[in-house]
Amino acid sequence: MPTTRETILAALHARLVALPATALRGEVLPERVPAAGLLILRDGEPGEPEVTLSPLRYHYQHRAEIEAVVQGASRDAAFDTLCASIGTVLAADRTLGGLCDWVEAEAPQPVDLPVDGAATLKAAVIPVVLHYSTADTLA
Repeated sequence: MPTTRETILAALHARLVALPATALRGEVLPERVPAAGLLILRDGEPGEPEVTLSPLRYHYQHRAEIEAVVQGASRDAAFDTLCASIGTVLAADRTLGGLCDWVEAEAPQPVDLPVDGAATLKAAVIPVVLHYSTADTLA
């Protein structure tokens, strides 16, 4: 049986897979970036939980990361479209089907990355804060 953390991360990945960009989880950057862009979900850090007693609950603000990458002549517009689509899919269901208390993305800080013999990449890490509670730190 998957843990609460894994269930939430899998649900977030499933939302990203529905976007036109290719969505991977925990993979290395491939040699080629698809025309619609590339998203790589990183599990991130659950952080130190707040604890409440009676009943015992651990409240996390887990910081996952989405690496967003586009390439090509119109990379600025493609990057903007890709980031907006991530925001739209998260805003459509802030609880990931009731698995989280709240999901919220932070603003990306894009950078242009030159590639020898190819078009420049535009990339950013988009932090996503997942607020959830569990009865066990390992569950």
